[in-house]
Amino acid sequence: MTAAAEPPAHAPTSAPAPAPVPVERLHFAMPPVHETLAEERAHRKQRIAGALRLFARFGYEEGVSGHITARDPEFDDCYWVNPFGEPFAGMTASALILVNGDGHVVQGTQHVNQAAFAVHAEVHRARPEAMAVAHTHSLHGRALASLGELVEPITQEACAFYEDHALYDAYTGVAVDAEEGRRIATALGGRKGIILRNHGLLTVGDSVDAAAWWFIAMERCAQVQLAAGAAGKPQLIEHGDAVATREKLGGDLVAWINYQPLWRQISGAQPELMS
Repeated sequence: MTAAAEPPAHAPTSAPAPAPVPVERLHFAMPPVHETLAEERAHRKQRIAGALRLFARFGYEEGVSGHITARDPEFDDCYWVNPFGEPFAGMTASALILVNGDGHVVQGTQHVNQAAFAVHAEVHRARPEAMAVAHTHSLHGRALASLGELVEPITQEACAFYEDHALYDAYTGVAVDAEEGRRIATALGGRKGIILRNHGLLTVGDSVDAAAWWFIAMERCAQVQLAAGAAGKPQLIEHGDAVATREKLGGDLVAWINYQPLWRQISGAQPELMS
């Protein structure tokens, strides 16, 4: 057998691989900044209408129950909200009503759900930085609420709520007065969400998008927790890892970013919601 010829001593070695070419800095959408109060008001109303349509799509509507509220950018103790009895699926920005903190309609001709609004108004008052509040009677949220349990850190997504939500461990019937709303607001404290025992979920955010995303995420966490518990014993994420994950995923800006694909879906498919 003939041995393979050795390359000449002077043969050039392989040229080094070229260095990676720097890519242009990536950009993604950020929450808009509005030049006028009118633009900001229109934006908030459109986002409420879109979120309610998404809630309808996800099956969160239960009769006449459920609200999303957003503070008016000009009148501090007034809030835009869906009117009593109007279906989520057909909500438009122009159909929303403006209600003051005492529950009186100051713009619009339809009624407000006084029971739900009593809670929302007190949460808004206690949390001036929380521009929006979301609450509906979703299926898995109610199921978890009936157990009087918190969302456990059993998934990455659940860690966003780790030590950042509360349990209101009481049920006193339909909340129709300000005092009950104040007790719920006190239990919520500075957290992003609360489980109302035997009732359901409530979330807050510094934008409608954030509050809506936290509600959707919390409902999905409840669904996963119930399914995992029915199948076996879920393994909890260790405290330090859960805290570190929450610090990365638990901010309102992250919630806003996560919500944008849903907003693009609903606003693109149903642009009439913005009218």
